[in-house]
Amino acid sequence: MTARLEDMVGTPWRKPPFVRSAALRWTLIVGTIAYLIAAFATIEVDWGRVYIGLERGWQFILGFANPDFTSRGKDIWEGLLESIVMTVAASVVGIAISIPIALGAARNIAPLPVYLVCRAIIAVSRALQEIIVAILLVAIFGFGPLAGFLTLSFATIGFLSKLLAEDIESMDRVQAEAIKASGASWMQWINYGVQPQVMPRLIGLSMYRIDINFRESAILGLVGAGGIGATLNTAFDRYEYNTAAAILLLIIGIVMALEYLSGIIRARVQ
Repeated sequence: MTARLEDMVGTPWRKPPFVRSAALRWTLIVGTIAYLIAAFATIEVDWGRVYIGLERGWQFILGFANPDFTSRGKDIWEGLLESIVMTVAASVVGIAISIPIALGAARNIAPLPVYLVCRAIIAVSRALQEIIVAILLVAIFGFGPLAGFLTLSFATIGFLSKLLAEDIESMDRVQAEAIKASGASWMQWINYGVQPQVMPRLIGLSMYRIDINFRESAILGLVGAGGIGATLNTAFDRYEYNTAAAILLLIIGIVMALEYLSGIIRARVQ
């Protein structure tokens, strides 16, 4: 060891490789390059369609330079209003359902059977992507905002319950135990020992979820679940790129406003 240290004295330090074995390292590099070459070789490229797509893409970019808010203004505002109503209603219902599920999914305050049931609900909600749930609900309830409202409420439960449960599990136990030691009931313990610690996090997550729900409402409209997405899809089908550009600019503006409002509210509650 001493001789090795003496040999190393005076030599510049070099960061050790992520994979120490040179043979394994080169095998991984060559294998990755071979995989990428094979993957690109299997892609069938229709250069005629690429040319047409580039031309349409350029027309769409030009549409952003001259967005049309008036030709289909009535449809745009009706779609936006439907998205906003759907977003607010789904967020309120989803958050209201998420809170008891989050309490049940926190292992430090819930008994094991309740914990397992609530965790199963969260797992099912998170396993199904929103667009798949929307397709199923459109098939059941038909086209319209009802399917979008149910989809966003379902997605909110999985998102908010999981993060809120993790926040409850990592809270300060001393404060909660002090409330319990004073002889408080279970509801008083939750209200005075748990709720003050997680409320800022709950408000922040709720604002973030409202932001997500509005953006998702634009996507769900593409499969017939109501909202501004249906108007956007119609504009694309009719090659009305100026109208599509106007819709996308409005969506970007509303999302930026929600982000700004969310930042103000989070700053005030923390």
